Amino acid sequence: MKLLQFLKSKVFLKQIIIAIIGLLLFVFLLQWWLGYTTNHNQKIQVPNLEKKSIAEVKQLLDELSLDFIVIDSASYNPDFPRKSVMEQNPEAGDFVKEKRKIYLTLNPSKYKDVAIPDLNGKTKRQAITHLISIGFLVGEKFTYVPDIGKDVVRGLKHKGKQVGLGDKLPKKSVIDLILGDGSLN
Repeated sequence: MKLLQFLKSKVFLKQIIIAIIGLLLFVFLLQWWLGYTTNHNQKIQVPNLEKKSIAEVKQLLDELSLDFIVIDSASYNPDFPRKSVMEQNPEAGDFVKEKRKIYLTLNPSKYKDVAIPDLNGKTKRQAITHLISIGFLVGEKFTYVPDIGKDVVRGLKHKGKQVGLGDKLPKKSVIDLILGDGSLN
């Protein structure tokens, strides 16, 4: 009974009204403070950095009060200049606030080096398939040497020089095959 009388009393109603007004005032002040400290109305449009060098990117982003971080170098792409931006996050045209970091992926300066495999004794078809699968190009010129096996690999050449097991060449290098002619049967 005393509880019901307290809930109906003027003292309880005054405290409820004071609590509601205090909560609304707190929410209003919090919303104003967050809008002020987070630069709520600020918008900087991210420029297109694709195919730009790091020096150009630094100058452009400094003017806009933005930062950048290079996160990776992707596989070499000949369509992009060496050491230029291939991808960016956030994308060009997105809106950000000042001091935001733009994450960049760069184009390496050359193709990755790949070790020459041991193809000696393999057939021409096996060697061509293996070389293409690891990223090399196979030349149209085949050199034939006297050997018992016909179209069996007896060596590899790159730009006229013989290369062997473990030598490293950039991907997309053209490799010419030295094959047996089958004349020693």
